[in-house]
Amino acid sequence: MHITDIKTIVVNGELRNWVFVKVETNEGIYGWGEATLEWKTRSLVATIEDLKPLLVGKDPRNITQNYEIMNKHGFWKMGIIGRTAISSIDIALWDILGKSLNTPVWQLLGGKTRDKVKMYTHLGMGDSGSVYNSLEVGPVVERAAELVEKGFEALKVVFIPYINYTASVPEIKKVERIMAALRDVVGDEIDIMIDFHGRPASASAALQFIKVLEPFYPLFVEEAIQPGEVKAMCSIKEKTNTPLASGERLVSLAEFQPYFTHRALDIAQPDLCHCGGFTEATRIASMAAVCGMGIAPHNPCGPIAGMAALHFDVATPNFVIQEKMDAVPWYYEVVEGHLSTKDGYCTIPDRPGLGIEVNEKAAAKYPYKQESVAVIQAATIADGTVVHW
Repeated sequence: MHITDIKTIVVNGELRNWVFVKVETNEGIYGWGEATLEWKTRSLVATIEDLKPLLVGKDPRNITQNYEIMNKHGFWKMGIIGRTAISSIDIALWDILGKSLNTPVWQLLGGKTRDKVKMYTHLGMGDSGSVYNSLEVGPVVERAAELVEKGFEALKVVFIPYINYTASVPEIKKVERIMAALRDVVGDEIDIMIDFHGRPASASAALQFIKVLEPFYPLFVEEAIQPGEVKAMCSIKEKTNTPLASGERLVSLAEFQPYFTHRALDIAQPDLCHCGGFTEATRIASMAAVCGMGIAPHNPCGPIAGMAALHFDVATPNFVIQEKMDAVPWYYEVVEGHLSTKDGYCTIPDRPGLGIEVNEKAAAKYPYKQESVAVIQAATIADGTVVHW
């Protein structure tokens, strides 16, 4: 068996364009991956085209060798665009291997470590307007109550204000009021995660918000500061008992390694679409386990990414919880074989490979569109300073 072609299909999912990647072989078996990265769509498609000549003619089942080829072929190290392209192809190769052996990918990763997978979602089931525009008490508690009614036992919210290096008293107290109202509405049985989105530009500002959240026992606080600030994260960790999570913007084991060395996190959040697919994510999870950290994979992307994360979760012993973001009403229209969530959990996939197929005719109904740049205006504070979105 050898690779004959690598193709991309771009599907506009509103905030993000999903980039579906299809690796084809001479034996008719093909695999699906996903390379979704908001505001980088055209660059990603071109990068996958650049990688294709390296793999055409190669046996897709030699996954580690192909991964090494993609990582080491050039003089320059890959950044987020290159790593996302590599990740998508890696996922597709595992899909091919599973199909060729008539077994699910999770079985190839070491087998089942659980009987069902705990899921969480965002306000509005992941609708981008609900996720990023719920900064007042009313919308937050109303949308949270809707999720509980749908059977979810865990939810994540983004209500940290756009700030810079300091936080004002009104901002801190507003976050405290929202969290108090949220806990009051959903009760103690529901897990709540707070996504800071890396908005605080300093550890001290982040810690001021974490301190007012502590009495309400969040499952974890996510990206309290920008990625790469390991020492700053350590200083936060020393001053709080609230679990800290991060990692969605770290794209390799090498980038996670300082966090592991300094025990700077409680939960690592690799994104299979960015960190190197299954091949690198399993290495990250193993090192996290050695360092006493759980794994809660990041995934705001499309349905192929969601299914890949599910297989990874099944086979990962230190898995904690999985993100689910059905960003548009027609999310599952473009694929076949998805699994639904019931009572906050997803069942184990049982089909060969990833067990999901793209409906290419349906996908063609949602062609590429330029992603919104309204976030620039949203992440501009009163004096005109542009801050982290």
